[in-house]
Amino acid sequence: MDSRTGKKIRLGRLLDPASGRGVVVAASHGVMSGPPSGLKTRSEILDVFGKLGEADGVMVSPGMVPLTEDFFVGRGRPAFVLHLDWKNHGRRIYTPGKDGRSEGVLAQLATMEEVAASGIDAVMTYLYLGQRDSTLERAEIERNARIVRDAERLGLAVIIEPRSALEGEGEDAFSPEVLSLYCRISADIGADVVKVIWNGSVDRFAPVAETCFAPILVAGGPGGESPEETYQLAADSIEAGAAGVMFGRRVFRADDPAAVLRGLRQVVHGGVAPAAVAV
Repeated sequence: MDSRTGKKIRLGRLLDPASGRGVVVAASHGVMSGPPSGLKTRSEILDVFGKLGEADGVMVSPGMVPLTEDFFVGRGRPAFVLHLDWKNHGRRIYTPGKDGRSEGVLAQLATMEEVAASGIDAVMTYLYLGQRDSTLERAEIERNARIVRDAERLGLAVIIEPRSALEGEGEDAFSPEVLSLYCRISADIGADVVKVIWNGSVDRFAPVAETCFAPILVAGGPGGESPEETYQLAADSIEAGAAGVMFGRRVFRADDPAAVLRGLRQVVHGGVAPAAVAV
């Protein structure tokens, strides 16, 4: 009996053990960028969480745990995912650095012992690469490696979301080559799951999924004004080799989050074509 059993059980809550696929909702945006539309108030958070029961997992920030903990209690509930980091990369307001140019900083918001004691199944941490200052990249590698090793010791699952520190500054941070680089680094550090931004098409994303031996969940990003668009992105992700999706705004800002989740489950778990989704 050892921690590998704990990790296997927790991963089995996040990704279907038979298919390896999952639909996860990210609901922790506030810790990075302030109150998001759809989750601005306490009442909105509680209302939305009442509609997320069909997700395979739901991610919250540490401060949201006392507010939402009852949502995770009981048989058949979604996996409990914790957004482990704070970051100031890419913030739209109160942006650090001169003229908005900054390589950003990150901070870990909880110890892994605190995470384990809270009954959490998985944590998500960022891995920023490509900084002008190579000591910052080294610190990120060391930080993520420490989180993964601590998680191995405690039987927790780790989702790494790798990103380019210089997104939007001329480099094609979403090319197949760049995404393949940092997804593979994440897997080789020891990520159980890699969350990554969609880079535009099945053809451009397929090489990324093929060269990352850890399962990939595609991030939703902005958009999703129509459920059909969200279903199509999920279908394209699966076709390109992803294990599923980790969508936030596309779900919690929807007019009917529960219906969007039902549709996503049909696409991801059932292989239903977006045009054939029935919710």
